[in-house]
Amino acid sequence: MVRMTHENNNIGPKIALYEPDIPQNTASIIRTCFCLGAILEIIEPCGFLFSDKRFKRVVMDYLDMEKIIFYKSSEDFFEIKKNQRVILLTTKAKKSYTKFSFKSNDTLLFGRESAGVPKKVHDVVDERLKIPIQNDKRSLNLSTSVAIVLTENLRQNNRI
Repeated sequence: MVRMTHENNNIGPKIALYEPDIPQNTASIIRTCFCLGAILEIIEPCGFLFSDKRFKRVVMDYLDMEKIIFYKSSEDFFEIKKNQRVILLTTKAKKSYTKFSFKSNDTLLFGRESAGVPKKVHDVVDERLKIPIQNDKRSLNLSTSVAIVLTENLRQNNRI
């Protein structure tokens, strides 16, 4: 089920999920990507099965496995992306996504809900950005974060 062809690199932004572990969030992100025209990429392993009833309840009829690109590991992902810009969204960044100039074909990378991404991923991305939130709060829901940053990318590139 792995699709790693990248013949459509200039279609628009790509959302990459690093080892997602909450089925409802991934399902919601699939719906967001398909509705807004973004490509979804998933770096495995996933912490759930796509047959999970919680996943199916949220994804509804938006799931088209042929339109999702799967990578067996982060090493495979970064090998394919070596000539493309990968932007990590992380609570550990200093720079706000609102102060960044997105390109239409950027890959926006989001970490696991439970653990983010390891240092080795932080070390190889092109940029690290955050969504500013109240100081006494920890983080936003992953699917909300994807929608916020994807919409800004689309807005900056006159795609919405």
